[in-house]
Amino acid sequence: IGVLGSGDFARSLAIRLVCSGFKVVVGSRNPKRKASLFPSAAEVTFQAEAVKKTDVIFVAVFREHYSTLCDLADVLAGKILVDVSNNTEINYHKESNAEYLASLFPACTVVKGFNVLSAWTLQSGARDGNKQVLLCSNNQEAKRAVAEIAQVMGFTPVDMGCMSSACEIENIPLRLLPAWKIPILLSLGLFLCFFTYNLIRQVIHPYIREQKNKLYKIPIEVVNTTLPCVAYVMLSLVYLPGVVAACSQLYYGTKYRRFPDWLDQWLQHRKQIGLLSFFCAALHAVYSLCLPMRRSHRYQLIEMAVKQAVEKKMSVWVEEEVWRMEIYISVGIIALGLLSLLAITSLPSIANSLNWREFSFIQSTLGFIALVISTLHTLTYGWSRAFDENQYKFYLPPTYTLTLLVPCTVIIAKVIFSLPCIQHRLLRIRRGWEKGRYVKFVLPSATGEFSSGETSSNV
Repeated sequence: IGVLGSGDFARSLAIRLVCSGFKVVVGSRNPKRKASLFPSAAEVTFQAEAVKKTDVIFVAVFREHYSTLCDLADVLAGKILVDVSNNTEINYHKESNAEYLASLFPACTVVKGFNVLSAWTLQSGARDGNKQVLLCSNNQEAKRAVAEIAQVMGFTPVDMGCMSSACEIENIPLRLLPAWKIPILLSLGLFLCFFTYNLIRQVIHPYIREQKNKLYKIPIEVVNTTLPCVAYVMLSLVYLPGVVAACSQLYYGTKYRRFPDWLDQWLQHRKQIGLLSFFCAALHAVYSLCLPMRRSHRYQLIEMAVKQAVEKKMSVWVEEEVWRMEIYISVGIIALGLLSLLAITSLPSIANSLNWREFSFIQSTLGFIALVISTLHTLTYGWSRAFDENQYKFYLPPTYTLTLLVPCTVIIAKVIFSLPCIQHRLLRIRRGWEKGRYVKFVLPSATGEFSSGETSSNV
């Protein structure tokens, strides 16, 4: 195998090829100076010599340096060139790097591949990082040869079609968390809404009504009140699109009707939404543990103790409040544990070790149980506060009452769908039954001959 180039990626590629049992010849413009950078088993020589000794050549140079290889056009004729380059910006050039390389060397066969791998992944093999190698080329034989090399190296080749797919393959490493954009914007939007709402209730209201400065609550207390709201609503948004999809299938009586694009996108982003829900819940747990560490909390405790001493109260124990907080914290810990399990099983390495039934049970059944327990956690926190007029500041209801709207809708819908009559109909639809569809059937006649007829599948 030949490697043209002596950069970080070329060195990592040469190391991996040598470890996989290939004989590697590296072509460099300064072989004597660069030889010490490569493994001793790899031969480092001039580019022309490297090209003559190999049939499959990895071109590990930047696009702007492709023209420096034009002097080797005659020697490269008939060779397989593997373009591993990437751009600095998405769609920076009108044509892909691989197509540009093919135009410079029309006598060669160009295969686009290995560009989605990092130098670290190549050095550590398939144990770390992405294991897939995306390949495209107009020549099936050349693509098959490169795919065999990728398999021997411990990676999984993925055929992406002809050379026209090269532009899309080159854009993949440049995208910054494409599947996370919508969930992150959604979580930030919810956070800002709930944060503003809590700011009005906890800081602005006491300042206007009682002239009390409560700005110290913003960094910890207001944020800690906002995080569980975001986590709770985001968790319910994981299961709400399934409810909407089920309602659509029941209404139209078929599973073959395409969902709207917004619902389809929503269904595809459920994993990211769930992980962000777990992230907010974990932050809420950490913030809650830090509440007693605040200086303001210590001052409040001293103030309460002095007030109790002045009023000569021997005990301020309230049985109801004690039980409420004990149950509230216990249920919250259980909910966080279930969310942790959901997050862990979302990791590809863990998910691949589970069969479909196990994965579905954890993500669907246990996930819904986590939503129910989170609802109990919220209700226990609220207790009887929803009926206390002092909790309605500026006539605004407590924040937790707003967060209950979407989760309770999901829970009620799930309970309705579990009714035998509806569950049976939904199951039939998901197995291919369609409302109003007529199917052929064959019945034996009195003479023993078979006659055909039609009946509605509604029967």
